[in-house]
Amino acid sequence: MPAFNQKVVIVTGGARGIGRGIGLAFAREGARVLCADMDDQTGARFVSESAGLAGEIRFQHADVSQSRDCQGLVNTAVSMWGTVDVLCNNVGIQPTTSYAAAHELPEEAWDRIINVNLKSCFLMTKYCVPVMKQHGGGVIINTASVQGLQSMKGVSAYAASKGGLLSLTRQLALEYAEDHIRVLAVNPGTIDTPLVDEAIRYVGGDEQSIRQQYARAHPLGRIGQPDEVAQVVLFLASEKASFMTGEYVTVDGGMMAKGAWA
Repeated sequence: MPAFNQKVVIVTGGARGIGRGIGLAFAREGARVLCADMDDQTGARFVSESAGLAGEIRFQHADVSQSRDCQGLVNTAVSMWGTVDVLCNNVGIQPTTSYAAAHELPEEAWDRIINVNLKSCFLMTKYCVPVMKQHGGGVIINTASVQGLQSMKGVSAYAASKGGLLSLTRQLALEYAEDHIRVLAVNPGTIDTPLVDEAIRYVGGDEQSIRQQYARAHPLGRIGQPDEVAQVVLFLASEKASFMTGEYVTVDGGMMAKGAWA
C-alpha cells in the first residue's frame, strides 16, 4: 500500500516548481492533494497531467496572503475528504522588482513578500490546526530557504520572510507538540524552478553561463531538482520522522557547508 494512502495534503504555491514536485510526490504515494495557487491555467494543467497516479490532485485558486482564501482551502479539503493530515506551506515569491537595497524597496513590495511568504504560514496554520487537533494530530512542513540562514545584498524582504519562517517553525512546534502536531521546515538551495529562471533572466547575459555559475556555487556541482526537495518533505511527513519537530533540513547540495557562500 502506498505510504500516504488516503492521507489529505494541502500544498500552497503548488502549481509550479517545488510545490508541484511536492504535490506529485504525495499523490504518487496515494495522498489526496489540494493544490493552492493563483495561476489557474497552470493549476488546471497540473491536475490534468497528474491523472493516473495512486492518489489524486485537485486545484483551488487561492491568494494565501488572504485569510478568507486560506480558510476556504481548509474548508474545501474537509468538505471533500474529511480532514487535513499534512499542510505544506510552500508558497514563496521573490519578484525581480524587489531586488533592491532596503532603503530603496517600496513598502508595498515589502508587505507583499512578507504577506505571501510568512503571513500565509500563520493563516494556513490558524485554520488547519483545529482540524488536525480534532483528528488526533498532523504535520506542518514549511518551505524556508538557505536565505533564512545566510543572505546576500538586495533581498531584505525575502531574507526576512524566510528567517521568520524558520523561527515560526520552532515556535509552532512547541505550541502544538502536545496536540501531536509536528512542525518542520526545509531549506532549499538553488532549485530548478521558474523562480530561478526569472532570477537568471534578471541578471542578463548568457543564461547558460549564469546557470552554470549557480551550479558551481553548490559543492555537488549542480542545481537541485524539485523532486529532491519533495522526497525530503515526504520523509518529514512520514512516521519515519515521528520524533522530529521544530527542526529544519537543508537541501542545498552542500552550499551551507561552505560558510560564506554569498
